[in-house]
Amino acid sequence: MEQKWWTLLAVCIATFMLLLDITIVNTALPYIERALDASFTDLQWVIDAYALGLAGLLLTGGSLADRFGRRLVFVIGLGVFTAASLVCGLSGSPLMLNAARAVQGIGGALMFATALALLATAFRPNERGTAFGLWGATTGAAVAVGPLVGGALTEGLGWEYIFFVNIPIGIGAIAMTLAKVEESSDPAHGRIDWAGLVTFSAGLTCLIFALIRGNAEGWGSGLILGLLAAAAVLLVAFVAAERAARLPMFDLALFHRPSFDGASIAAFVLSAAMFSMFLYLTLYVQNALGYSALEAGLRFLPVTLLSFLVAPVSGKLSERFGVRWFIAAGLAVVGVGLLLMRGIAPGDDWTALLAGFMVAGGGIGLVNPAIATAAIGVVEPRRSGMASGINSTFRQIGIATGTAGLGAIFTHLVNGREQEFERAVAASSGAPRHARDGAQFADFISFGLFRRVPGADLAGRDAFLHGLHQILLYGALVAFAGAVLCALLIRPADFLAAEPAVAAAEA
Repeated sequence: MEQKWWTLLAVCIATFMLLLDITIVNTALPYIERALDASFTDLQWVIDAYALGLAGLLLTGGSLADRFGRRLVFVIGLGVFTAASLVCGLSGSPLMLNAARAVQGIGGALMFATALALLATAFRPNERGTAFGLWGATTGAAVAVGPLVGGALTEGLGWEYIFFVNIPIGIGAIAMTLAKVEESSDPAHGRIDWAGLVTFSAGLTCLIFALIRGNAEGWGSGLILGLLAAAAVLLVAFVAAERAARLPMFDLALFHRPSFDGASIAAFVLSAAMFSMFLYLTLYVQNALGYSALEAGLRFLPVTLLSFLVAPVSGKLSERFGVRWFIAAGLAVVGVGLLLMRGIAPGDDWTALLAGFMVAGGGIGLVNPAIATAAIGVVEPRRSGMASGINSTFRQIGIATGTAGLGAIFTHLVNGREQEFERAVAASSGAPRHARDGAQFADFISFGLFRRVPGADLAGRDAFLHGLHQILLYGALVAFAGAVLCALLIRPADFLAAEPAVAAAEA
């Protein structure tokens, strides 16, 4: 087999592994909660620590690769990711798990930042379309099978194995890369933007920490206000640092193009409105309805499979008709899907979510390929790497802030139903006020502990759905707002080569 195909295989294996870890974790979260005695906040950090690690180092990873060697940084990323996966599986506490998840995200960022550069070096320009297409199919497959693989591993072997499975794969990918992939670098463009890295990562971490801890600490507390103020100062400093840098990691000049703004907004909105919602949907299906991890993974297949099946058709049609309407329509369809999920009642089974799952999955498939096209189609080829990296960063920021922000709203709303829950349980069973063993009410509901209390099943589901229905509504509103903004901002005339016919037709 030619060396270029070995490069493609190594990159696809690594990409599949790191993207699988975004979706595979969801179905294992209830098991992690029980095994590690984790709180609802801890579970949010399982998602957000990984997303923050990815977002914080993704752009810097590209500079490190240009300076020190793309194969070297790719292998280091694989090693870090594999070692962190081992620590994740061996974790005996939520803190240890979440720290390892952050390191996993850093390793994933180094891999993800170098993946396309390795392919571009290995394949000639006229062959890159095929290579990128196969790589894109790998990303779609990882998202599609993640919940099912996570459910099967968790139920069959234990939650630890969603992390242990990465170890032999990672070791094999390292050996293949060292043996078959050529080294390449570009030291002239490898200057590391330390000011941008520190201010961006620290500012985003302060913001996420404040959103996750706001309900527990009090939104007016000195800690939360201080974190929010620090986040604002650091992010302003980040903008100032990027404006002053000779070779910024986050080129703000790209945002002078409205279509690039629209692509960035779409990436953020899709993650914040839809992908961050999977945590809460998973908790409902498994903890409130009582399905196992594998059963839950099977029930999420309508979302992931429809996304996987629609994406290639959408990609072809968007090249012909223009990405603006595919992005806008896709986000609008996601919003409709989220609203349809709000139709579930306390006495309903998971099938009440099915229509919303299918519609939202179709919307994801419509918008995902078009986002990628828009992100790189409005910049010069030499800047496509940075443009793609910025777009991927917005995706991770969307997951991190969406998970934290929706969680703050959800926790507040569920806590507000405590007295109503108590009255409903007393009326249905005559039971006295139940003992929660010190658990916060939102944790008690989110983890399905109410199912152990006689006569509390419907009241517990009702309390959960009170929070879930509201965050589904807010997610839908975010998706609709994103659809409108993208329709207004993305202009065919901005595209340099990808949409010449469409630009001429609409001029």
